[in-house]
Amino acid sequence: MHKKILLAYDGTEEGRVALLECADIAHLLRAETHLLAVMRVPSGVFLAEGFVPDTVMEDERQRIRETIDDGVALLREGGYSAYGHLACGEPVEEICRLAAELGVDLIVLGHRKQTSFASRWWKGSVGISLLERAPCSILVAVGT
Repeated sequence: MHKKILLAYDGTEEGRVALLECADIAHLLRAETHLLAVMRVPSGVFLAEGFVPDTVMEDERQRIRETIDDGVALLREGGYSAYGHLACGEPVEEICRLAAELGVDLIVLGHRKQTSFASRWWKGSVGISLLERAPCSILVAVGT
């Protein structure tokens, strides 16, 4: 059964729904839980020289680190074994990389409903892409 769970976590409402689902599963199975936030390098902040200013990246890294720390703290307050991870890159690649590295049995992520087909096409879906590449089972938590 699931002994290690990886939660792709971003602190959004959908992410918090996934966190609660993950906590329920971790409680029932006494599973070790890992939260991962993936920081994308935003293409809009590249300068003419082709790099992102260090202060912009550091500010974003700090914001994401705080989000992960908050999620880990919530789980630990509930008595769960929880660890936080921060990666930089494409979400699907980083989720799969860490899942394989840790040997997780289950990946949990939230679902953000897209408002239109164009939005789904333009932004893509981490969940759908993850289905093709994940090294383990996936649970997609959907809020009400």
